[in-house]
Amino acid sequence: MALQVSSVTLEHHRPGRLGIGERAPRISWMVAEAAPEYEQRGARIAVERTRPDGVSTESVHEVDGAPQVLVDWQAEPLGSREAVAVRVQVTDGERWSDWSEAVTAETGLLEPSDWEASFVGPGWVEPDADLRRPPRLRHEFTIDGAVRHARAYVSAHGLIELEINGARVGDEELTPGWTSYRHRLRYATFDVTDLIHHGVNAVGAWLGDGWWRGRIGYAGGQTDVYGADIAGLVQLEITLQDGRRVVVASDGEWRAAIGPIISSGLYDGERFDARLDDATWSMPGAAGDWSPVSVHPLDPSILVAPTGPAVRVVDELRPIHIERRESGRWLLDFGQNHSGRLRLKAEGPAGHVVRIRHAEVLQHGELHTETLRTARATDELVLPGGAVEWEPRFTIHGYRYAELSGWPGELGEDDVVSRVIHTDMVRTGWFDTSSELINRLHENVVWSLRSNFVDLPTDCPQRDERLGWTGDIQVFAPSATFLYDVTGLLAGWLQDLSAEQAEHDWVPPFVPYLPLPPWTGFAKDPTAVWGDVAVLTPAVLFEQSGDRALLRRQYASAAAWLEHVERAAGPSRICEGTVQLGDWLDPNAPADDPMKAMTDPALVATAYFAHSATVLSAVAAELGERDDAGRYARLAEEVRQAFAERYMGADGRLAGDTQTAYALTTTFDLWPSEDAERAGTRRLAELVGQARGRISTGFAGTPVVSDALSETGHLAEAYRLLECTEAPSWLYSVVSGATTVWERWDSLLPDGTVYPGEMTSFNHYALGAVADWLHRVVAGIAADAPAWRRIRFAPRPGGSLTRAAARHTTPFGVAGIRWELGDDTLRVEIEVPPGATAIVDLPGVDGEEVGHGTHAFEVPFETESSR
Repeated sequence: MALQVSSVTLEHHRPGRLGIGERAPRISWMVAEAAPEYEQRGARIAVERTRPDGVSTESVHEVDGAPQVLVDWQAEPLGSREAVAVRVQVTDGERWSDWSEAVTAETGLLEPSDWEASFVGPGWVEPDADLRRPPRLRHEFTIDGAVRHARAYVSAHGLIELEINGARVGDEELTPGWTSYRHRLRYATFDVTDLIHHGVNAVGAWLGDGWWRGRIGYAGGQTDVYGADIAGLVQLEITLQDGRRVVVASDGEWRAAIGPIISSGLYDGERFDARLDDATWSMPGAAGDWSPVSVHPLDPSILVAPTGPAVRVVDELRPIHIERRESGRWLLDFGQNHSGRLRLKAEGPAGHVVRIRHAEVLQHGELHTETLRTARATDELVLPGGAVEWEPRFTIHGYRYAELSGWPGELGEDDVVSRVIHTDMVRTGWFDTSSELINRLHENVVWSLRSNFVDLPTDCPQRDERLGWTGDIQVFAPSATFLYDVTGLLAGWLQDLSAEQAEHDWVPPFVPYLPLPPWTGFAKDPTAVWGDVAVLTPAVLFEQSGDRALLRRQYASAAAWLEHVERAAGPSRICEGTVQLGDWLDPNAPADDPMKAMTDPALVATAYFAHSATVLSAVAAELGERDDAGRYARLAEEVRQAFAERYMGADGRLAGDTQTAYALTTTFDLWPSEDAERAGTRRLAELVGQARGRISTGFAGTPVVSDALSETGHLAEAYRLLECTEAPSWLYSVVSGATTVWERWDSLLPDGTVYPGEMTSFNHYALGAVADWLHRVVAGIAADAPAWRRIRFAPRPGGSLTRAAARHTTPFGVAGIRWELGDDTLRVEIEVPPGATAIVDLPGVDGEEVGHGTHAFEVPFETESSR
């Protein structure tokens, strides 16, 4: 069999990425084909580097042994604007593979001194926030010669979309995204070689308020969080065929004017007057009332290159049902709740307004918009008097349904399409079973992830919130990292978390942090589950990707968090007397007060204290911090003992006697003895039985309750939770027609009405954290060593399922499992990628270690129906 290398990558970037920020990008590769006995004994890495002037050099470097994931850069560090092409070949000690195809990338502007541009915005005095109109910028420049190579480096105070000579630059949306702008402001890099020519050229920029100064946050939100200015930063670098270099940088010579966007907000939507649009505005010689710009100071030290993919239009959905309503309204059902916006093809009289409203659900046959709270989620198009094709630029909505009003004439099936928008992540995980309901549940989890990974991990895509809540991603990270390659995105977000934590001496409940109630009125207490993201999410990313540098970079943040918890708990080691969200959205909590869960918030916080100390001890050991590892291990043991003394009764029952209490205690290994664990998990199983399989956990308990049962001999009860269709349960939402995961277990009540109150979302991924259990336990596939170098296949069939399958693109290649029950036999087939090994752990069979390739197993298995 031929030895073949494939899928070479640099850091966590997609192939061909422009504007990377790493001077020494680490290299990974997969082996697509290899003989069964293959083991990598070495590799060669060929690096071709090219400067903008076209001068290239090449070097070849040898690596001993088996590393193939995030292998250290072997060449000299890269400088700004360098293009690289990297190829790899491997050896088993006897023969070398052919060279792989080259993966390419190009560095951005790595030195603050590389920046010559300034932020420029409108020079006029703008009115109050609710009356401001987003401006456009433009500039003309002359190129004397043929263009060999051209790049655009772009950022904004707000959002920006660039055009050159009438053509849009790139396909990114909502550039430059949302970061902790005071500490880190991303820039984007585009190849504009084909857009610039000899002679007079023009560059134009649309600007939008975005997160910089637009309304963001709940409770009415805030405007001008980062500043009242709106400005673009554009630096064009053009290399001519004769080697001359031309820089066109935004400065005081640029001009600004209002454009056809009348208003634009991420929450409220966009109003566009197509009568004012002129397609030639970004072309040379364009007319218009252009006035001088204002120039804003630039601190180039905060400009950073992206570590993850950009936001893009990734899909399109057509309506599955269109219904004409009275008063010229049309109701559209796209069949799937998602994040995005509509694109229209319309024709009508000049000045006629087409209005688009969005909603996740219907109530009494009409859009239900109360769950949007103050977000208008309304787009308006003023027709120009002829045919027009339009979609908003600087807004995004969460919806399944849309209502068009003011539509001129009949609505054709090609007149409207929904553009699905989110971070352009690579799918890496899939799951399937014999149950269509469970499959739909898993698909709902996938869509909630997609809807909420819009540049950063948010809680919801529709209402006046959409914040980077730390607790949500903390509980969901294991599921997210299986389903998509999110390491680059989350690595950047964690850097924002570290920056906010350092500024505020506190891990905020959401990142980037906004001074919103009630947090502005609280002491900066360490809030468990949410703040534990500083320890637990880097650990999850390391397990999935093997990125030790990420773990090292976040170590100080993780340690600072745990030490904050330790100070607040004091000598008692009990986390009481601090503000806690606890088991948020416990279905048994009072409807108007989700903080009053049935489980004592101090119990939840103390359990997490012990767990984070245990995990951080392991992280410290991994990083060679032996003293810290020992100290955190001792701290974890102290907290375990305090937990047992405070919350465990002589009869083995826990304080509160709740599903969440037993689940946390079990999964976080807090029982003082095996007898106590047996008694406690037996009680958990009893509680599930008494609830007829209905779940009684919130954000803290839901991610761990299934494991607490399946790991302790109560697999039947775990499946009973999974397959229950009564409220509250995972499948209740599915049988109620959900296409995404809900924020509340009963966001839609059994009578078909929406849960009353303001805090109800139909697109929240947190309660979908069960997907991790579906992958690991139902299908039976999990990482057993960092980066999936060793894989554990341990399916645990149960319930009514007769088959299940999952596959995951690991850093080594695709790993997969498929099992099926029949004739009292469990038949399992697994796939292990070259470079990895696997432990096969089947019911009633001791674990067996296997190498790469496809392996089949059959073991006796007695189903419930055959007993």
